[in-house]
Order: sequence, then structure tokens, then C-alpha cells
Amino acid sequence: MSEKILVIGELQQGVLRKVSYETIAAAKQLNANAEILALVLGDGDLQQPAEEMIHYGADRVITVSHANLSNYTSEGYGQVIMEVMQDEKPSGMIMGHTSVGKDVTPKIASRLELGLISDAVAIEKEDDQVLFTRPIYSGKAFEKKVMKGEGLLFATIRPNNISALEPDASRTGDITAKEVDVKDLRTIVKEVIRKKTEGVDLSEAKIVIAGGRGVKSAEGFNALYELADLLGGAVGASRGACDADYCDYSLQIGQTGKVVTPDLYIAVGISGVIQHMAGMSNSKVIVAINSDEEANIFKMADYGIVGDLFEVLPLFIEELKLQGALVS
Repeated sequence: MSEKILVIGELQQGVLRKVSYETIAAAKQLNANAEILALVLGDGDLQQPAEEMIHYGADRVITVSHANLSNYTSEGYGQVIMEVMQDEKPSGMIMGHTSVGKDVTPKIASRLELGLISDAVAIEKEDDQVLFTRPIYSGKAFEKKVMKGEGLLFATIRPNNISALEPDASRTGDITAKEVDVKDLRTIVKEVIRKKTEGVDLSEAKIVIAGGRGVKSAEGFNALYELADLLGGAVGASRGACDADYCDYSLQIGQTGKVVTPDLYIAVGISGVIQHMAGMSNSKVIVAINSDEEANIFKMADYGIVGDLFEVLPLFIEELKLQGALVS
């Protein structure tokens, strides 16, 4: 293997995020014959996540464990990624378009004077060129981009768009623990107070149940949490619901919140303003529940239920219980 592509395995509370596996599949699409080199950063024993990256298709893994990597900082991660890139000289690098990826990759691109294609949802080859597809205009259109020249292919991918390879527990590969002196940090994270709900990560969930102002109260969200538990999904919200203190802003989906691309998106009591649509328009199947048959959300929905959500949701939940869901 003459070429190698570097992918970044991102840990969240010690567990690899699903998009980490998707970066491996994306790297294979860049060059199916290249060596896939994974980098896993953190603090403590990183053997298990390294093995998981190999099971999902990585050929080799470098782990870097350091106390200054226990919580993400752009300086700490940047130092490690820069050193590994200089040592390994990959022909491409892929990272998830997560809060971490969105923060650290532009800084690396700037230092190395590289081009960066962010938020790619598809990768394909055409006439010996690699084409990256990414959404523009809040998801209303898509553009295809290529890297000019012979430089490193550098991109972030949107979670839930490029399917991870099937894991193979029998795969083996070289795992190397690398020493990197992570120092001179201007920012030190002493404590992380997590406000998001427990369970499925919203940005990577295959099923999302989102509530809007029509839910009417924080207590009204209880039915959404129950439905999410039954379906193995995550709960989200419109900005209106967050502004009304029905839920925390960590659940906000939209132009100024999270962008989600689940297999199933259930919009409950959401009118469908354009800012919210920007965060969920690429969902594979959209189901809308709203009492207003003129609500804008129905224009985008694949299936619509016109009715009182406080009557519809209990019936839906009861039927799922009878059917023995979990369906995801």
C-alpha cells in the first residue's frame, strides 16, 4: 500500500462515536487500495477502541493517551494530529463533522495551508477525481466539490450519511501507542457539566422524535421521551420549544442548532419554519403530527397526521407496546 489515509476516531465519554467507523468507510471511498490509518486520542487505556477501529476496517491504529487529552481542546488535539500527520504523511484525512471536527480541522488546514471540504454527505470517483457532495443554502441544494492540485484530500463527513462497513471481529492489525508531549495549552478544561439527555446521541440517532411549541410544556415532552425509549431513538426540539423552556438547548435542531439525518424523523407539534427545516430536511423519512393541516411541515413530510398530538401520541405509544417495539 503506497498511499495511506488518516481517519480520526472520536471518543465520547470513553466510547467511540459511530461516525468514527463511518470515516473508515469514507476513506475506502477515497482510495480502496490505500492503507487506512486510524488515530485514537484520549486518556487511559485505548486498546479496546483501537481494536474496534480495526474490526470496522482500519489497517493500523495509533493511540495517544495523555492527561491533557481527557477533555477536548483544539490545542491538545491539534498538537497530536499535526505530529502524526508530519510523521505519517498521509495522502488524505477524514474526520466526523461533529463539534470537535468542526473546530479542530479548520485550524489544522490553516497551519498546513491545505484546502478543507467540510460536511460531506457523499464521496464518489469520476474521471480519476474524487467528488465530495455537500449541502448548501441550509440543505436546499447540494454542490459537488473537488480538491485542486496534488495536495492532501482533507474532509469532514456528516454523521449518518456514509454507512460504516460491517464489523469483522476476526480482523487484526497493528496497534501502536505513540508518545506525544501535549503541552503549553492556553485552555484547560477542568470540568464538563453534561446537560444532554442520557441515551442515544442526537446527532447520530437513526430515529429522532422532535417536539415544538405545540407540545406546550416540559411535561408534554414526557410522551416524546417514552416514544424515543420504545423506538431506540433520541429526542430533539425546535428552537421555539427551547426558547419556551420546555427542554434544554442541547436538544435544539435547526440552522442554529444541531443538524440531524436520521432514517426516521417524527416531528410533533412543529410548524416547520425554514430555520428548523435546515436541520432535518435530509432525514430519510419524515412523519409530521400537527393539528394545523396548513402547517409548513406537511410540505416536507412523507407521512402526515392531522390531529391533536395529545391524542395521537398515546395511541401510537400504546400500539408500539402491543407490537413489542423496540424497532431500531
